[in-house]
Amino acid sequence: MHRRLFTLAVTIAILAGSSATGLAASADERSQLLTVREAVWRSWFANDVSTLGKLVPPGTIVISAGEPQWKHQDEVLQSAVQFHADGGKLVRLEFPRTEIQRFGDVAILYSAYIVETEMKGKRSVSSGRATEVFVLQDGQWTNPGWHTDAEK
Repeated sequence: MHRRLFTLAVTIAILAGSSATGLAASADERSQLLTVREAVWRSWFANDVSTLGKLVPPGTIVISAGEPQWKHQDEVLQSAVQFHADGGKLVRLEFPRTEIQRFGDVAILYSAYIVETEMKGKRSVSSGRATEVFVLQDGQWTNPGWHTDAEK
């Protein structure tokens, strides 16, 4: 079921792209998308599962760097709870580069990211790239899928 939803979202993006290939997001749309993207990441690190549950809908598919299993909404919410329960804290979150493609009600964000966290007094920095899918539904952008990789 989850795979079908993601396949449908990709198909819609491709079909929308055939009539409006890679439209650039307006400044207002870009601002909205960056705000929602930031909210998704920050709500995960803050264990704000209420906000996260609204922005990361059922049917979400997540492929994360270094993790063999793909995640869905339930696993995303649970991983936020676990990070917080383990004492994890976000120290720094940056997106030094982001490009956006808009296909109707679907937007794809391609980003470089830097995340610094603290766990039990020890800080660590990770960085990499993210490809994130956003869908506009009922006037609200949601984030039903992403793929991250990590720099070594």
